Amino acid sequence: MNNCTSQHFTLGNDYLNIYGIDINNHKDRYFTIGENKRQKFAFPTERREITVIRQVKNVNKEKFVSDQLIEAQISPELTLEMKEELVEISFQYRETFAYENEPLGAIKGHEVDIMLNVERPYPPLLRGPAYQAGPRVREALENRIN
Repeated sequence: MNNCTSQHFTLGNDYLNIYGIDINNHKDRYFTIGENKRQKFAFPTERREITVIRQVKNVNKEKFVSDQLIEAQISPELTLEMKEELVEISFQYRETFAYENEPLGAIKGHEVDIMLNVERPYPPLLRGPAYQAGPRVREALENRIN
């Protein structure tokens, strides 16, 4: 399989585990094979279609596209002109979706802290019985288990 191109790889978890293939979903998609984790093979992604728009000479717009829109999923049904118009509108109104120092969709101050307490004293929902069933159902369960 030298220099082959492929649109999709569909591999099951068993295959991935047996042959030691790791697929990491970072900004750049790549995979490693076997024990050698240093040698990485890159997957080309279709999301890089936006790079066509980088021909625009506006440096701020280029930076906006490369930093914030590189992972955007734009419908493949749109024409190139429609995609360019969408990027232009996104660039023009970029402050609507994010602040100057924060990327799109990552506005600070909207985080929620969720405290998970699994240590004593247990929260009320964890204190209850494993099966909230009536005595007849519990008896039937115990008979099935034994």
